[in-house]
Amino acid sequence: MQLSLAILVPMNEKTNSLMVETWRLFITTHATLIGIIDKEMADADVVPLHWYDVLIELYEAPDRKLRMHELAERVVLSRSGLTRLVDRLEKAGYLQREVDPEDRRGFFTVITDEGVNALRTGWKVYEQGIKEHFARFLSEEEAIILQNAFTRMLEATRDE
Repeated sequence: MQLSLAILVPMNEKTNSLMVETWRLFITTHATLIGIIDKEMADADVVPLHWYDVLIELYEAPDRKLRMHELAERVVLSRSGLTRLVDRLEKAGYLQREVDPEDRRGFFTVITDEGVNALRTGWKVYEQGIKEHFARFLSEEEAIILQNAFTRMLEATRDE
């Protein structure tokens, strides 16, 4: 039995059925495309997408290193999930931990040359996935609209 949206969302609220339906479509599309691209990366025997996510954040960081809390803010993983992933990436030789000379209790995660190579190899597959499953469906104007909307949403969460 399917519930009517009118039962779930009172008509006097700002959230209307268009917004709710768009939200649901967005999260379903996001999950589907991430799954497809992750499978394509696995089939190509390159780093998994969630590994790629960590490596690209390190690669783009100043001096190619971040403290764990900085890395946690930039990737979409729980702190405990990130710690386990960093352990696996370190074991694979893609990153290393470096003691923070200013705070000997803390450490940096630093991408290694092997991590950079894995990133470059993974990018070829990831880029193709982005083109095939996402970019080809958007005009430049639509991409700009989405970019502006997503930027506003992210900035609003950082202001809270």
